[in-house]
Amino acid sequence: MQTAKHFNYTVKVLGKGMEWKGGNVANTIGGGQKVRLLKEALESLQNQDDLVILFTDSYDVIFAGGPEEVLSKFQKSNHKVVFAAEGLLWPDKRLAEKYPVVRVGKRFLNSGGFIGYLPNVKQIVQEWNLQDSDDDQLFYTKIYINQLQRERINITLDHKSSLFQNLNGALDEVVLHFENGKPRARNSQYETLPALIHGNGPTKLQLNYFGNYIPNIWNPDTGCGTCDSDMISLSTVSVYPKVTIGVFIEQPTPFLTEFFNKLLALDYPKESLFFFIHNSEVYHETHLQKFWEQAKSVVGKLKVVGPEEALTQAEARNMGMDICRQDKECDYYFSIDADVMLTNPQTLKILIEQNRKIISPLVLRHGKLWSNFWGALSPDGYYARSEDYVDIVQSKRVGVWNMPYVANVYLIKGETLRSELKEKNQFILDRLDPDMALCRNAREMSLQKEKDSPSPATFHMFSPPKGVFMYITNRHEFGRLISTANYNTSHYNNDLWQMFENPVDWKEKYINANYSKIFTENIVEQPCPDVFWFPVFSEKACDELVEEMEHFGQWSGGKHSDKRIAGGYENVPTDDIHMKQIEFDNEWLHFIREFIAPVTLKVFAGYYTKGFALLNFVVKYTPDRQSYLRPHHDASTFTINIALNRKDIDFQGGGCKFSRYNCSIESPRKGWSFMHPGRLTHLHEGLPVTNGTRYIAVSFIDP
Repeated sequence: MQTAKHFNYTVKVLGKGMEWKGGNVANTIGGGQKVRLLKEALESLQNQDDLVILFTDSYDVIFAGGPEEVLSKFQKSNHKVVFAAEGLLWPDKRLAEKYPVVRVGKRFLNSGGFIGYLPNVKQIVQEWNLQDSDDDQLFYTKIYINQLQRERINITLDHKSSLFQNLNGALDEVVLHFENGKPRARNSQYETLPALIHGNGPTKLQLNYFGNYIPNIWNPDTGCGTCDSDMISLSTVSVYPKVTIGVFIEQPTPFLTEFFNKLLALDYPKESLFFFIHNSEVYHETHLQKFWEQAKSVVGKLKVVGPEEALTQAEARNMGMDICRQDKECDYYFSIDADVMLTNPQTLKILIEQNRKIISPLVLRHGKLWSNFWGALSPDGYYARSEDYVDIVQSKRVGVWNMPYVANVYLIKGETLRSELKEKNQFILDRLDPDMALCRNAREMSLQKEKDSPSPATFHMFSPPKGVFMYITNRHEFGRLISTANYNTSHYNNDLWQMFENPVDWKEKYINANYSKIFTENIVEQPCPDVFWFPVFSEKACDELVEEMEHFGQWSGGKHSDKRIAGGYENVPTDDIHMKQIEFDNEWLHFIREFIAPVTLKVFAGYYTKGFALLNFVVKYTPDRQSYLRPHHDASTFTINIALNRKDIDFQGGGCKFSRYNCSIESPRKGWSFMHPGRLTHLHEGLPVTNGTRYIAVSFIDP
């Protein structure tokens, strides 16, 4: 009815308020009651040779074009009656050979839509003398395949889907066509723009999520991906809606501390937030304890369920959702998995303002098309690639999109949980994953109810939509999905090893915030000739690398003996641990190529480094083990030397002297790196540490 009103159709609903006796047409033959109702309705109309009747199913049909377009296409057919056509034959496949042969287009009749002049349509329906539970499509089919009747009444089929597009068996040939910002379903096989879209057969749910034609998803007047008139604003409220945030840690997950920091950074009154956290991993108990200390005095409420409870993921998700459902003051339930890194502090406000029952922010895995939604479903209810999936993921099409599946992070209205999704178990269904179970329950929420209590709503145009629509919004940048694959928890600080799996998060955590200014603001310093000084590591990187080395603990005691490591010699042995010893060599070499090589190109113009080094290690200087390093040349083309802790706080003394230039650097900055030529010119020595412990990370690059 929404689309009919939008295109100014005059609609007469048949069967409204009557008991449905047409059988369960979703699973077997039936629907004859529709023919009887149409026959009765036409008897009251006086014969008018030029009156055109359009009959359509309603509960699985939407209009995509107006009456003028429909009339024009009908008249161009040069027939008196035009039925919808499809490529699948129902209900009697034995009749296939009796159908006229079609060179191009769909061969078989579909009774979900037809158009014709009143006298000719009357000739068809007046032959109905069957039961309401008999099959309407079989009735029309027998008339059509009878050559004498077909020619006498002048019937044809809409072979190329110019008027009627049946989706059953044809999803692959239907795509969205945008013209002046407005969407239209296009049949790519026949290059037609059908005026009615029919989600017949198992594609009824696909119709609900098809092509964003539903007006409250895509505004055809503005071309905008949402109707702003449906939105609400939080800008003027004094009391914010209360939100229960369900957090789910279901596998070892990198950057969990950063995940919690992002949650606490949400621009939303903390007293209006209630946290429910399910953690199934003993490994993350320490991370959770830190969050508890941060949040317990800030947020409204905080409840944690740990691994000792041995809850399944589905049970935990049911529990979190039910906390909001049972609390009448809970306005929204915000579910978020630990692998969602929210980077937009406005996320919660933005989602609430969209005013949808279920809405999810689009989040992607960096550099991939992997996201938290499906654009379409396969016939068995699993993933299918929709025509517009890539465009939505890449923000070539921006809006609020109706989707059959969302996961990882979503907002649900509390009232929706207490009405449409009031059953406590939403995450356990057949053998589906919990997220798939929730989405299927939302999509099919009212199907079982209708199956138990049949009504005329199964076909008339006032029928409410099945289930609860789920939306994805890409109108803003919200964050990204963390990859949990290959997350090794055998180290002390395991996030250090995430450079390849999660490069953006690794950089955000471990690279100095001022690193990019090296290339935009010329912050590189030159304290000695050809000795360049620049920020590269964050404080967290310095601390965790030192912690990792101390946890490994096998310091070499370098002043006692020479040694060979990874195919190279330390000419002047130090008290060190090599990156190779902690299985960090590949990551360190990648760090050199990604973050050191670009600086090299800037300061040593014309030199292109290979980014290769045999000797990569952390050195420890202490007064009682090794306090200094005698003058030497490095076995490198150039060397980096990164300070990992602070002078006058962690140690006294120390520094580096370049003998040729009589130039000393005695106050290294934590996280900053020296970079200088290795051979011939830059003879240097490590100045004595007089107190405490000094740590530096060293690489001899391009040996």
